[in-house]
Amino acid sequence: MATPLAFTGRSAHSAAAVRAAFANEQYWKDRIEQVGGVNARIESLAIAGDQVRVELVQTIPAADLPKQITAIKPDGLIIPRTEIWTGDAGTFTARVEGAPAEVRGTLTLTEDGTGSKYVVDGTIEVNIPLFGKKIEAAIQENLSDLLVREAEFTDNWLSSH
Repeated sequence: MATPLAFTGRSAHSAAAVRAAFANEQYWKDRIEQVGGVNARIESLAIAGDQVRVELVQTIPAADLPKQITAIKPDGLIIPRTEIWTGDAGTFTARVEGAPAEVRGTLTLTEDGTGSKYVVDGTIEVNIPLFGKKIEAAIQENLSDLLVREAEFTDNWLSSH
């Protein structure tokens, strides 16, 4: 049974402004640098009209993981992640290198009063007997924290650009 991943972020900026940020290469470079974590990087970025595809690699350091997980992955978790946006909707996938772990779901951006709302709805699935749920919980906690930081970054980035 997969663990749900749900997040709702709000921005003081319109959905159109957030969309414009997503279509700006500098936005992605700044975001990965400021909130991507240790050794985070952009693998590829393609922007064509209202379509954006970004492939990122992020990590969860061993120090941020429970001992049961570091027993299996002593160097932490390396997580390749892809977001694909078309207009106000998108999908995301992520996996943990060297482990049968997968995260996937949908992304939605809508107007919300004078600002906008960003919704992530997904699942985390780790197929490892005994430890799968613990790894799912660790991934959920870290991804939830990351999503909060990314939403805050986006709002601040838009305020300064």
